[in-house]
Amino acid sequence: MGSGCREYCQSCNIVDLERRRSLAGKRFPDFTTTAIAGVFVTNTLAPLISPATLKERLADAESITFSVDASWHLPTVNRDPFAEFTQAHIPGAVFFDIDAVSDARANYPHMLPSAEHFAASVAKLGIGADSHVVVYDSTGLFSAARVWWMFHVFGHANVQVLDGGLPGWTQMGAQLDTGFVSRSAASNPIIAKLNQSRVCDCDHLLQAIQTDSACILDARPKARFDAAVPEPRQGLRGGHMPGAQSMPFTQLLHADSDNVLRLKSPAELHDIFVEHGATGHKPVITTCGSGVTAAVITLALTVAGFEPGCLYDGSWSEWGAREDTPIV
Repeated sequence: MGSGCREYCQSCNIVDLERRRSLAGKRFPDFTTTAIAGVFVTNTLAPLISPATLKERLADAESITFSVDASWHLPTVNRDPFAEFTQAHIPGAVFFDIDAVSDARANYPHMLPSAEHFAASVAKLGIGADSHVVVYDSTGLFSAARVWWMFHVFGHANVQVLDGGLPGWTQMGAQLDTGFVSRSAASNPIIAKLNQSRVCDCDHLLQAIQTDSACILDARPKARFDAAVPEPRQGLRGGHMPGAQSMPFTQLLHADSDNVLRLKSPAELHDIFVEHGATGHKPVITTCGSGVTAAVITLALTVAGFEPGCLYDGSWSEWGAREDTPIV
């Protein structure tokens, strides 16, 4: 374990042992708890929502819930998420294109757009300031966490991730729709404002490494972290940031009896984070290949009751491409 994330405290004031035991074996409630100075505070909206609850919300004629398909795949897998959306999606869902809702001027893939671009893009999908947003993807949990994080970054906290994603929805025999229907633009757009505390840039990360002031968690597969296999994007060096911990995002997931991928329980997630030194003594910086699966770690931190920390938006697409960034 790197020196930046070594601290382990058996009396950790983020999630105490009794709380961890009380969570064992439980799925996610309709509310969440966050620890502040060792005291658990109940929030109004949990990070995850069950398919059954979503189905109830969508059946309500007065519902302001929007289902958002945020599916995205690595270019190497040759899958078209929008084409798949038109073949099968949750009724009434809209499609969020991670690559389109990004900074087109950036040198790296799907970097955060401006607040104005984000607000205008989601308004075109019909999502406004009063909308309850439920994000999902076609794999269970992969890219949906990125869009959940984006909504939080731009100040729209009324957002959840569908537990189990589209496979979890179909598991309970719920209806699917095909095709694509345009929604009317939202009349009350989100007033987006970037929350800089949730985003990390290269300079911020370099300073954190030099001062040993953050716990850096890398969601890439271990073989990429160790430079045992080449990066899927050409032109990137292999390896990892000094002091970073390998936490492949798949380590945070489990497959149920129907092979639907879901986050592990809060207690299990808590233990995984503590084992990797994320005890709350230092802020967490999450990273991955291009800022997508890093958000799975950020989501899991929230579910486990920790502070979400910040996400390195450029991730390895930037760090591995630059010549002035240290690699081990």
